Amino acid sequence: MIYIFGVAELSSEKTVIKDYVPMLVMAGIILVVQITALLLAAPMNANDMQAFEDPDSTSNAIYYIGLILVFTGFLLLAIKKNMEWVIQLVILLAVGATMYYVFYALLSLVDISVMTNNIVSGLVAAILTILLYKFPEWYVIDIVGLIIGAGASAIFGISLSILPVIVLLTLLAVYDAISVYKTKHMIDLAEGVMDLHLPILFVIPKHLKYSFIEDSLNKEEGKEKEAFFMGLGDAIMPTILVVSANVFLVQKATIASIGFISYPALGAMIGTIIGFMALTILVMKGKPQAGLPFLNSGVILGYLAGVLLSGAPLY
Repeated sequence: MIYIFGVAELSSEKTVIKDYVPMLVMAGIILVVQITALLLAAPMNANDMQAFEDPDSTSNAIYYIGLILVFTGFLLLAIKKNMEWVIQLVILLAVGATMYYVFYALLSLVDISVMTNNIVSGLVAAILTILLYKFPEWYVIDIVGLIIGAGASAIFGISLSILPVIVLLTLLAVYDAISVYKTKHMIDLAEGVMDLHLPILFVIPKHLKYSFIEDSLNKEEGKEKEAFFMGLGDAIMPTILVVSANVFLVQKATIASIGFISYPALGAMIGTIIGFMALTILVMKGKPQAGLPFLNSGVILGYLAGVLLSGAPLY
C-alpha cells in the first residue's frame, strides 16, 4: 500500500512538479528492485534457492496467502499487546536471512569456497542488520529495503511459474483492497510498525535534511509530515511476475528479448509503472491507497501485452 502524509495544497505549476518528485522516486525504486531481482534470479536459481519444490503448483499461491494472513494476524496481535520487541526480532531475523541469501548468490559468481561465501555473506548481512537496528535512518532503511525487496522477489520469482503467480497477485490485490478500504487493518498495521524503523516500507523524504529518527521522536498533533511512504510489498509483489516471466517462459520457447530481459518480462515492468502512475493520481489527494490492485493489474496486463508481442506461450 502507498501511504502519504501531509500532502501540501498544490497552488502553482512549480509546486505540482515539486510534489510529484517523490512519486517519481518511488517509481524509480520499483524499477531498481525489478532490475536487481532479474539479475539475482540466475545465481539464486543456480544455488537452488527456490522456496517451493513444484513451481507449477497453484496451491503454492494459496499457501503463500495463508502465510501472509497468519503473519499479519501475528503482527496485529503483537501491536495490541504492546509487544513491539517481538515484531522487531522476527522481522530483523527475516531481514538478515534474506540479505544472507542475496549476498551468497552474488558471491557465488566469484571463485571462492562455500565456507568463505557463508562466512562473508553472513557477516555482511549481520552488519547491515545491526546497523539497521542501531541507526534506522531513512537511507539505511531504503538501502536495506532495496536489497531484501530484490532478494525476496527473485526467490519467489524463481519458485513460482506464471499461472501460480497470476493467481497469487489476483488474490493479493483483492486482499489489499479489503484490508485498506474495508477493514482498514492494513492502515493500522502500517502506523503500528512505522515507529519500529524496520525495512517493511520505503521512506522518501521531501528534502535531504529530513531525519526519519527525529520525525518519529518528535510527534506533534497536526504537524505536516515531511516524507512519503511506500510499502515494501508494493515493490515485491509485481516483481515476482517480472522474474517468473523472465525465468520460466524461456524454458518453453525461444522468446524475443532486449538484453537479458524478455518481452513478457519487459511488458510486465512497463505495466507496473503504468499501474503506479494511475495509483499516483489518487495518492496525491493525500489519503492511504491500496497499491496492489493498481500495481498487480498493471503488471499482469503488461505481461499479457508482452506475450502477444513476442508470440510466447501464455504460461
